[in-house]
Amino acid sequence: MTGCTDPGEVTGPAQLTPSGSASASSPSSPSSPSSPSPPTTESAAGVSPSSRSATSKTLAPGELIALNQTLIGVAWDNDVDQARRLIAAGADVNYEDETEQSAFLIAASEGYLELLDLTLRNGADVDARDSFNGTALIRAAERGHADVVRRLLETDVSVNHVNIPGWTALHEAIIFGDGSPRYVETVRLLVEGGADVRLPSQRDGLTPLQHATSLGFEEIAAILRNAAEQ
Repeated sequence: MTGCTDPGEVTGPAQLTPSGSASASSPSSPSSPSSPSPPTTESAAGVSPSSRSATSKTLAPGELIALNQTLIGVAWDNDVDQARRLIAAGADVNYEDETEQSAFLIAASEGYLELLDLTLRNGADVDARDSFNGTALIRAAERGHADVVRRLLETDVSVNHVNIPGWTALHEAIIFGDGSPRYVETVRLLVEGGADVRLPSQRDGLTPLQHATSLGFEEIAAILRNAAEQ
């Protein structure tokens, strides 16, 4: 990737925002190849990674690819039941398509909390990277998905990871946010989760507080100012 999109650009699933997530106004989900019929029963808590691995080893390479690609499609649709069946059949929640999207990363960027939990229970790599070298946490923060941010902060995800455009999750929650309550809560969670409020952006050299102040986000600026004084 040689550049990044503008903050206001509207993109689809194969056209990504600076964090790599699809825009909220993305078109219908990409079509996926047909896959072998998955099992219709499995535990409500999800499929254990070990049993999923054993299942996937019995599939032909083409069948496994089909399952994984189908999982990407149902993730865009937020079809949790079908995703559960595909995972039980051996689909990999960390499989990334040609746009470097996985079921896990899609769940984070789109705010699909139940799907996110399903992927986490089935071996999701919390530090997986998208095409902008962004993490699930950065993608969720950019969209102001506070519930997803809260859930990811319960894992060992890197809070201060910097993506290719030069931003952390905290930077993106401010720069791409609108200062509304969901973004205020997102910033609060990130700060409480260990986000570095003094870290300047590698893109423009500004700190999160400087960005919040310039954008007129008073509540967010107050949170950052208080954290910086601790």
